Amino acid sequence: MNQAYPVSAEDPAGDCPVSIETLGRLYRAEPEALSEQLGGIPDATRARLAVYFYGRSHTRRLGMQIAATCEGASLRRAASFVGHALHDLTRKNPAAGSEAIPASGARRAVSLAGSGAATRRATA
Repeated sequence: MNQAYPVSAEDPAGDCPVSIETLGRLYRAEPEALSEQLGGIPDATRARLAVYFYGRSHTRRLGMQIAATCEGASLRRAASFVGHALHDLTRKNPAAGSEAIPASGARRAVSLAGSGAATRRATA
């Protein structure tokens, strides 16, 4: 027997370290205003939040921006190896995460037929 589990806006993933209101404000914040929004959030919570956002493909850039405001030790405590890698990524190459994410409004071509079809279409 299959059992359905309810999903609500009150608990978007269960592991989010901030309230849904704070989550929404951070998600909607302009990059320039992000540091102001993060001002009242303790470093350990910001580190968990950075890992939370980085772990989702549609918020990866935001996760990197938040991680850039965190101490390396906080990121390592929040996510061990992933936190360490995230800290290194934001310090050594701040633009690395943005290359894999298209700019807002841009769309990537999607092919469900496999790499052969995509290659044939590109050369045609």
